[in-house]
Amino acid sequence: MACWLYEGLLMFGVVFIAGYLFSTLSQTRHALDNRHALQGFLFVVFGIYFTWFWAKGQTLAMKTWHIRAVDAQGQPLSQGRALWRYVLSWLWFLPPLLGVAPFALSGPEITVIVLGWVAVWAILSRFHPQRQFLHDALAGTRLVHFDAARRNKPV
Repeated sequence: MACWLYEGLLMFGVVFIAGYLFSTLSQTRHALDNRHALQGFLFVVFGIYFTWFWAKGQTLAMKTWHIRAVDAQGQPLSQGRALWRYVLSWLWFLPPLLGVAPFALSGPEITVIVLGWVAVWAILSRFHPQRQFLHDALAGTRLVHFDAARRNKPV
C-alpha cells in the first residue's frame, strides 16, 4: 500500500501537467467547464502512463519499493497486457462511483463508500491463492519483488 500511496503522490504531477495542457489547448476559463472532457483526457493520459511504464516493468514508485509487474510466466508485460491491466485496475474505483451516482450524496459520504470499497477490495486479495488482487488475476499479471542492484550480485 505504501507504493500505491507514493504512486498517488507522483500522479499529482502528471495530473497537474495534463490538466494544464488540457486547459490551455481547450481554452478552459472555469474549472467546471469541460469537466467530463478533462476526466476522459486524464483517463487516457493515465492509461498511457501506466501502460508505458508497466510494459517497461516498473513505474518510479514501483522502482522505489522494488516491485515489478510481470505476466504469469514471470516475463515482462506486453503493451496489450499492460493496457488490459490498466483497464481492469479501474475495478478499484468504478463500481462504488457508479453505485453512488444516482444518489445525491455528500462528498464525505462518497469518500466513505469509496474508501470502504477499496479496503474490502484490498482485504479480498488475502483470500486469493497467490494473494493477488483480482485485476491482476484477471489480467494474467502479478507483482513480484525485484531488486536490480542484487540481480547481478552473487547471493
